[in-house]
Amino acid sequence: MKKIILSLFVFSMLLSCGTSKTVRESKRVIKGDWTLTSINYNQGGTYNVTLLQDASKECFENSTWHFVPNNNTGTYTINNVGCETGPRYFVFTIQEIDPQTGLYDFLLKPTNEKYKSDTNYGFRLKLTALSETSMQWQQSVSVAGNSFIINMNFTKQ
Repeated sequence: MKKIILSLFVFSMLLSCGTSKTVRESKRVIKGDWTLTSINYNQGGTYNVTLLQDASKECFENSTWHFVPNNNTGTYTINNVGCETGPRYFVFTIQEIDPQTGLYDFLLKPTNEKYKSDTNYGFRLKLTALSETSMQWQQSVSVAGNSFIINMNFTKQ
């Protein structure tokens, strides 16, 4: 009897530590190829922003992204003339924040071709919208002591 109770306890603990249904569904939807169609800000004006410590807004727009959620890896490729083109590699994690609102933390960590990070540095973004055809990320930064939000809008290919 003690073994049965212990087994049920261990099984229930394993279930509670697993990925939530909402996160699993999000990984299913995010799988595949996306285009970063536009980037905009919550405030008007002209800004010189370097996204993901890599390139400018103009370089990132129309970049192509590929997500492989079963091993949490991906690539993005910058295609625009006048930019340093080519593939970049990353690992990512989707972490559920609030199942009622559907908002998630999205952690993206740049890596080398073998998906190893030299710096272990990543970017925390909010996955604010995700459907079968579109996705939006938001990154909050501080500019002159004020909150500034960068919106990155994707469409699925």
